[in-house]
Amino acid sequence: MVHEHLDQKMVNALLGDGRASLRSLAEELDVSVTTISNHLSALEDEGVIEGYTPKINYDECGYDVTAIIQLRVEGHALPEVTEALREHRQMISVYEVTGDHDIIAIGKFKDTDGMNDQIKSILSDPDISASNTSVVLNAVTENEQFELDVPEDE
Repeated sequence: MVHEHLDQKMVNALLGDGRASLRSLAEELDVSVTTISNHLSALEDEGVIEGYTPKINYDECGYDVTAIIQLRVEGHALPEVTEALREHRQMISVYEVTGDHDIIAIGKFKDTDGMNDQIKSILSDPDISASNTSVVLNAVTENEQFELDVPEDE
């Protein structure tokens, strides 16, 4: 990031209000609207900012069952299994991990029947050699983002 401190401050401001206007960001950061526009475009081009999306409360939308699915997969099949999981629309996160399992996927479901159907579909893959599913009882914190560190001298 070219002007790293300004960029960090801008990202932090957007984390606070993703719908902030260029003018309000410029006023908050004491720079011109053109500077904000240019930096924002650069951050988007660099892939630092991947897009803008609302933060959805899935529980309020009826998806109040969260499952954490751990899978052990034959090594050659890892790309195919992760891609298949990614294509399941209710899988909100898919990770390749170290440890006893190769993949951890997190899914949101309307009910346990829907969860069971999806998990059975996933586990029908012969390249999955073992699985463990945990149902979340209470999401203490979820989908949180954190502000970037900005040096004190700014």
